[in-house]
Amino acid sequence: MYFVCVESDFAAAHFLTHYHGKCERLHGHNYRVRAYARGETLDEGGMLLDFGALKAALREVLAGLDHTLLNDEPFFKGDPSAERIAEFIFRGLAERLPEAPLAAVEVFETETSMARYEP
Repeated sequence: MYFVCVESDFAAAHFLTHYHGKCERLHGHNYRVRAYARGETLDEGGMLLDFGALKAALREVLAGLDHTLLNDEPFFKGDPSAERIAEFIFRGLAERLPEAPLAAVEVFETETSMARYEP
């Protein structure tokens, strides 16, 4: 099995409406995002997926989130948790790279706290 991974980041604000604690107040994160592809076969050039194509698609998805209030995005239903953000990014990548063997997206809110979405 082959895996490839690219990383990028974005900064955004959010608050969690169904959380009772400090995260229910408006705050921000410098998110780190990792996007993974997985497959058993390589193309004729020996690659599973071009790093450049995956990174460009990831940057495009993240540009729509960067320096925004994530609660304004209807997909998050008022609670832009790291889990929902990971799914949103995965879906955005799948739209941009429909033939890519996408496997997962990880979203880090801090260096030690991460959520992962795998379809």
